[in-house]
Amino acid sequence: MYFALLLKTGNDCAGMMPEELVRTALYEAHKRWGGNIVDFHGFELPIWYSSMMEEHLNTRENAGLFDVSHMGFFRFSGDGVREWLQSIATQRVEHLQPGRCAYTHFLDADGVIIDDMIFAVTDRQTIIETGCIDWQHPSDIVILGVPNASMIPVMKDWFDSHLPKDGSVVLEDLSDDTSILALQGPKSPQIIEAVLGVENAIKHFSGKAISENEFGITGWIQATGYTGERGFEIFVNNNQAETLWEALLSGGKQFGISPVGLGARDTLRMEKGFLLSGQDFHWPGLGDDEESSVDSSFLARDSFETNVPFGLDLDHDFIGKSRVETSIESRDQRWWGIKYLDRGPFPRTGSKVLDTEGNEIGIITSGGPSPSLGKVGIGLGYITGVEPGDEVLIAPNPRKQILAVVVRPPFI
Repeated sequence: MYFALLLKTGNDCAGMMPEELVRTALYEAHKRWGGNIVDFHGFELPIWYSSMMEEHLNTRENAGLFDVSHMGFFRFSGDGVREWLQSIATQRVEHLQPGRCAYTHFLDADGVIIDDMIFAVTDRQTIIETGCIDWQHPSDIVILGVPNASMIPVMKDWFDSHLPKDGSVVLEDLSDDTSILALQGPKSPQIIEAVLGVENAIKHFSGKAISENEFGITGWIQATGYTGERGFEIFVNNNQAETLWEALLSGGKQFGISPVGLGARDTLRMEKGFLLSGQDFHWPGLGDDEESSVDSSFLARDSFETNVPFGLDLDHDFIGKSRVETSIESRDQRWWGIKYLDRGPFPRTGSKVLDTEGNEIGIITSGGPSPSLGKVGIGLGYITGVEPGDEVLIAPNPRKQILAVVVRPPFI
């Protein structure tokens, strides 16, 4: 799961010795703001600033600012780029007009999820307006995609292997030159208006070039939000990252903004029932994940099994579709949420799910306390033969079984 042996600072990427960690362009800013820096899959990133609980609750109530520059940034362009992407994605793409964002899975030939991705459809003029003055591609339609951090080289190789042989579609990996700041929470639109101007406070699941602002920030802004709250992801050149970070924290102070680390990022997405690549699904092509407490083969899943209510459109052909259709017919094991009805040790990755007679029917892939629900234990996992409202037992350890109820996320 570890990738990249590059130092990501400014506009340069300097080679490093193996085992060195990657620093985003905001590393020094994290230190100034008191971030507790950890090794996150090869990146030096803050796990928290004040505490995971405080940062989680403040994001739900006000707003939180995240450095997610470890994520990737791809640009696809060329004649027929929408139709090409649709042929390999579970999402239907051709109906999306410039300025819209969507979520999709990419499956291998066996129908197993390789990775998931948020992507945006835009156009040539908008790309030029983002500040890419040297971009000369004649493509009228352009697609921007955000692959998961550890999957950047894997997905680049996979996309490259499926590009049209005539060179009509081009993939550019902009990850090393791009910083991504995520502003999340109900007050995020007010902060965007105050700092970058009302033109940049765009609607949910839309995207555009950043409009002129007092800080001279250029780039791309979209509004998706992996916390389930209103949110914005801002893509800028590395040399603008600190300016934007400080401007948002300063301008957002009146709205209760706080910097947020990776710990709260995980609990926020879990409460909303969002998949985590490499933890809630795992592509067999990566080999066994020695860090996971769940067998990698158990995590080889298709889109229907993940039970995600968006990103899957069966009204078009795509790679791996036949397995998805088979799963729909069998309706066997699917990814459900569970919520504790009793007190006890929290569910964790690898905890067994039992029926009320003690028979094993599933495994938790993500779990822990829900800050928004007063630290009630919640979990997500693949469970056989259940529906929302069914009671199950969770075994967080061999000596304990906790009564829980099956729910369809989100939990809040």
